[in-house]
Amino acid sequence: MPLAHVSGGLPADGRPAVFDGRMPSAPGDLRVEGHGIEPVPEGNRYGGAGRLFTVWFAPNLTMTGVFTGTIGVALGLDFGTALAAVVLGTVLGALPTAYLSTWGGLTGTGQLPLARLAFGRAVALPGILQWVSSVAWDALIGLFGGDALARLCGWPFWVGVLVMMAAQGALGVLGYEAIHRLQIVMTFVLAVSFAVIAWRMLDGVHPASTGAAVGADRAGAFVLTSTIALSLALSWAPYATDFSRYLPRGTSRPRMFWCTLLGLVVSFVAVQVLGLWGASVLTDQTAAGVDELLGGGAAGAFGLLAVALAAVCSNAMNDYSGSLALQTVGVRVPRPVAAALAAVLGFPLVLWMHAADTTTRFQNVLLFVGYWIPGFVAIVVVDWVARARARGGAAFDVTAEVSLPQPAWPALLAFVAAFAAAVPFMDTGLYVGPVAEALHGADLSYYVAFLVALAVYAPLRSRVRTAVPVR
Repeated sequence: MPLAHVSGGLPADGRPAVFDGRMPSAPGDLRVEGHGIEPVPEGNRYGGAGRLFTVWFAPNLTMTGVFTGTIGVALGLDFGTALAAVVLGTVLGALPTAYLSTWGGLTGTGQLPLARLAFGRAVALPGILQWVSSVAWDALIGLFGGDALARLCGWPFWVGVLVMMAAQGALGVLGYEAIHRLQIVMTFVLAVSFAVIAWRMLDGVHPASTGAAVGADRAGAFVLTSTIALSLALSWAPYATDFSRYLPRGTSRPRMFWCTLLGLVVSFVAVQVLGLWGASVLTDQTAAGVDELLGGGAAGAFGLLAVALAAVCSNAMNDYSGSLALQTVGVRVPRPVAAALAAVLGFPLVLWMHAADTTTRFQNVLLFVGYWIPGFVAIVVVDWVARARARGGAAFDVTAEVSLPQPAWPALLAFVAAFAAAVPFMDTGLYVGPVAEALHGADLSYYVAFLVALAVYAPLRSRVRTAVPVR
């Protein structure tokens, strides 16, 4: 059975459908990408592993990462301790994303479409969660980008958000190559911008040398800070192959891994260090903090523009991956339309977050949109390894393998069990689990979810014989 029939891709008469469509043909091809979740044919692949560094570096140079960095100090940690927590969490969260990214060249397929290998038709559950997460991330990042644009242009907040959402939606509609090309340019532009912000911080802004948290409270704050940093990097895992699916099959997987890992770690650690260093001036309204820090005028305007552009770059990727997730669920909407829809729905969520306690709502949304991801990662990795062993070195044919899916119930059971097991360990402003409370706020839910999914799914998957397509 062809992949398109499993996903609802092509009608019986063989006419092109919404899951297929026009693909970029080479670097710099900025026409609208109509191609959806169908695998990218080998003849349409191009590019090199190096572009994975820029595509994973630029979108993380946002005020969302900076604001996340301030949380460690807000929880009562000193600069050095909070920095250690940030680095640890970022590396742990980036490793799965970097590994999954290497599957793109082998399969030519996006991450959620690939999850059908393990989940079968039950992929609708993580697919819906991924789509909702994409919209939520639009709000998390759009909160600061919209505020920066409004301050820069003297607009009301909602107008700044609306213009920014329109720009990111347009980029998401253009698709894969437009996003890659812009991230190459913005890697240099944003690196310079945030370097200027860092330079200004050295003049008169001092990091917290001591923290209010002591003893068990300090340990709990360390774990929570680390988990929040982990959630940032790990949030890209369900997007991983979306931005490597056009790379040729022969692209070096080690180079893909390291380019992705370095892009994520360097960018996330850099912006969170800014947040830790400038926590005293970068409060809820971080756009205002940047303007004040740069002394207003032309320098302040430059900083605000950088914040807004960074938000557009990052949210375009949310909209793009959200469009693939929506198609994976089975919604027959053209990919460009689905990308625009994600941007539209992110707008009211930004206004909600801006309307009250930004810190609390930000932390709640940031954690909640990612609690499902560790279980998802464990399941797809176990299934991938099992299939690789069954193939015995033969070439991977995603169309053929998806046509022979595994039973859906083992993945679904492990997915639900992982989330349920994580609940007592969660720590958010809306809910604090009994274990997290006993551990003085330490949020271990991400680690628990991953281990439980692994423990439940691995033995179940080993009992299922992997069907190998006959070539």
